[in-house]
Amino acid sequence: MATLWERMNGVYEWSVEVSDPRTENWLLLYSPWPVTVIFFLYLFIVWAGPKYMKNKSPVPLKAAIIPYNLGLVVLSVYMFYEFFMSAYLAGYSLKCQPVDYSNSPLALRMANVCWWFFFSKVIELLDTVFFILRKKNEQVTFLHVYHHCTMIINWYLGAKYVAGGQSFFVAMLNSFVHIFMYAYYGLAAIGPHMQKYLWWKRYLTRMQLIQFLAFVVHTGYNLMIDCDFPRGFNIAVFLYAVSLIALFGNFYYRTYTNKKAHRQ
Repeated sequence: MATLWERMNGVYEWSVEVSDPRTENWLLLYSPWPVTVIFFLYLFIVWAGPKYMKNKSPVPLKAAIIPYNLGLVVLSVYMFYEFFMSAYLAGYSLKCQPVDYSNSPLALRMANVCWWFFFSKVIELLDTVFFILRKKNEQVTFLHVYHHCTMIINWYLGAKYVAGGQSFFVAMLNSFVHIFMYAYYGLAAIGPHMQKYLWWKRYLTRMQLIQFLAFVVHTGYNLMIDCDFPRGFNIAVFLYAVSLIALFGNFYYRTYTNKKAHRQ
């Protein structure tokens, strides 16, 4: 009878066998250990960071945060363009699109931008670090932590196993939303005098909710048809999008709808 270790090793060997041979040796994808370490280090910082900063003054980070957000705006523009053009030139379908595991230029272009999207989720963990160092712990909510730490796992799996196909729609739309999201963060970081120009914050949350609804419709449709894309990934995206609709919907209600009702 196989031991637990032998079974785990068997699962690991299977996971290596079914991974995308084009991306399996790319940075942070060659083994599950790097992303696992990042995941648990992130959770440790979320737990220990506020305790460490409790009796310390907020760290002034404007000089770092503004270029950081500008950089993510530029990266999001690049990723949106690459996802859109790679899909358009390859004749992708919104109804059902299998992954092209070939080494053709367009297939590799799509795989490359999928890796960048995964890597962008690693970079975005700094959002939380900046909140903690600036002692804005009210921003480090369950929604914030849940979204950030699950996205690095989701897209580690996406870049390692399904770098293309149906995956492009989620990443392309999310890159588009993040152009506006990090533009907002960058403007807000300039100073309080910018608040009068940031009246569109609630519309940014609506945009996020609309993208999650689009994910549900997109993956839900593909779950109802015979689509040559791993069904497990479609189910995972569908359930994840539903969870985000619930969490972001609750945030929108508490932040805008409920507060407005109390003011009346």
